[in-house]
Amino acid sequence: MQLLDFILHVDKHLQAFVASYGLWVYALLFLIIFVETGVVVMPFLPGDSLLFVVGAMCGVGLMSYPLAVGLLLAAAILGNQSNYAIGRFLGPKVFQWEDSRFFNKKAFNDAHAFYEKYGGITLVAARFMPFLRTFAPFVAGVALMGRAKFTFFDVLGGVLWVVGIVTIGYFFGNFPWVQHNLDKIIWAMILIPGLVIVFGAFKGRLARKKTA
Repeated sequence: MQLLDFILHVDKHLQAFVASYGLWVYALLFLIIFVETGVVVMPFLPGDSLLFVVGAMCGVGLMSYPLAVGLLLAAAILGNQSNYAIGRFLGPKVFQWEDSRFFNKKAFNDAHAFYEKYGGITLVAARFMPFLRTFAPFVAGVALMGRAKFTFFDVLGGVLWVVGIVTIGYFFGNFPWVQHNLDKIIWAMILIPGLVIVFGAFKGRLARKKTA
């Protein structure tokens, strides 16, 4: 419940943290974004809403926009690199048996081919989808996506995600209507991408059934 309260009222918690600890807020933000994007078992930490609120706080002078964007961008890029490295290290270790209980070679080859062909756009799009952005770089590592290609789209997606959402928060986050409905906006940031993922998975399942 405390985590849910932090996610839904991240603006109030961050303001209180700034008032109490000042510049340490940047270290906290770096840690949250790094862990949310870099540790595959921590997909439930706030991402989009946190960036939006940080932008709004920068807009009223409570935080530095260049410093916040720079640190958050570094956290997002390094987090994905960490997740990719974990996947690349664990993949061969876990899936070392041919068609075992834990591994299907055809599925692995299909995943590798998919990430080589569509992995770039997948990584960029996943940045804007809670949960998926945590798992996408890990799966890219498991599928042995080329590191150079992964790094390019990691940086591109990180720039679009961090700079885009923080800047939107900077310009629009302090409008009275936005402030009054911030909890609803945060819910929308969580639920709408999730529904898109569920709908896409449902359509994919129907398509596979028709093909079969």
